[in-house]
Amino acid sequence: MGILRLAHIDVRTPDLDLSAAYYAEVMGLQQVMRTDDTVYFKCWDEEDHHSLRMRYNPRTGLDSFTFRVESEDDLHDFEKRVEAYGCPTTRVSRGEAVGQGESLRFEVPSGQIMELVWDLEKTGNILGKHNPSPVPPPDLPGIAPPRMDHMLVNAEEVAEAARFFIDVLGMRLTEQVLDGNGHQLGVWLAGRTNSPHDIAIVNGPNGALHHWAYWLDDWDHIRKAADTLAYNGVQIDQGPTRHGVTRGNTIYFFDPLGIRNEVFTGGYWVDPDHEIITWTEQEFGKGLFYYENVISQRFLRMHT
Repeated sequence: MGILRLAHIDVRTPDLDLSAAYYAEVMGLQQVMRTDDTVYFKCWDEEDHHSLRMRYNPRTGLDSFTFRVESEDDLHDFEKRVEAYGCPTTRVSRGEAVGQGESLRFEVPSGQIMELVWDLEKTGNILGKHNPSPVPPPDLPGIAPPRMDHMLVNAEEVAEAARFFIDVLGMRLTEQVLDGNGHQLGVWLAGRTNSPHDIAIVNGPNGALHHWAYWLDDWDHIRKAADTLAYNGVQIDQGPTRHGVTRGNTIYFFDPLGIRNEVFTGGYWVDPDHEIITWTEQEFGKGLFYYENVISQRFLRMHT
């Protein structure tokens, strides 16, 4: 039993046309489906139906996030474990959500809505499966990341949220930030991937989304992403720079409705016996932004 990876993120936007234009033309995502109030996107190398769902709502923010589990039987096993922890669960039937089969929905201790799913509709990437090119067409618009990578949410009690993801959902703690009393201020967690994190949790208001991130293949692509963002007048929050935590290279920036995005590359390989890396509160500035060694108040801003 186990959680494999981040499957998709569902968010709200008060201006669906503006958001759709940004994610298609600046981020360079593939629009795969649109209804009167919802639009679905994926990256060019993703196999699933979508990785981002945006729906119209007067209030910007996070609806839910979904992780894929290792086998169909895992849904039943996780249902028992989540209920035993004290979090009520709901089954979402096949056909209720576009692009996936039955899922398990619940509120995590930090207040966000999470789903677990095994059956995802596979529509393939843009390269195909017969003598495919190793690279996408050169005329893709915008940044054009190959895949979504990870997300970060907030929690008033980071340790409680971390315990749930580790003890109940079986995720692995790779890095943490501790205050002077040994309390967790931030944690980075991995599923069955070899990434340093599939989800991170840092201190902040319950229910809030800080950002989600797209993977780029190398530092040069990070530089080109910065050029694209600057050309399109997108507000850059931080970077291009480097993390101490995860060792990744990064840029943070905002979509037109104020939701923070990130492009990310690098990091390190996480083996099953990986030893937890610990940062102290005094050094967290360097852990977060290694070159600048400071955490800006703007970066602490988040969405519910």
